[in-house]
Amino acid sequence: MKAIITVIGKDTVGILAKVSEACAQAGVNIVEVTQSVLQDMFAMIMLVEIDKATIGFDQLKDNLNKVGEETATKIHVMHEDIFNSMHKI
Repeated sequence: MKAIITVIGKDTVGILAKVSEACAQAGVNIVEVTQSVLQDMFAMIMLVEIDKATIGFDQLKDNLNKVGEETATKIHVMHEDIFNSMHKI
């Protein structure tokens, strides 16, 4: 199973590191990452594997929301099934 994590906010040092650390602590494998800095805005999309996570999906979302608060970013986590359903027509 996979999930998509998006991060948007003002660029500061350590955003990628803190999000990655939260994933690592949860046993979430980062498969792919794309990030950009647009002027002073940070934008990142991560594709992660959650099959072997040591915590539940809701707890992962809560943990990443805390990282978002610490980094003044908005972090959204979406299960792959929801993502695929939204983009099928």
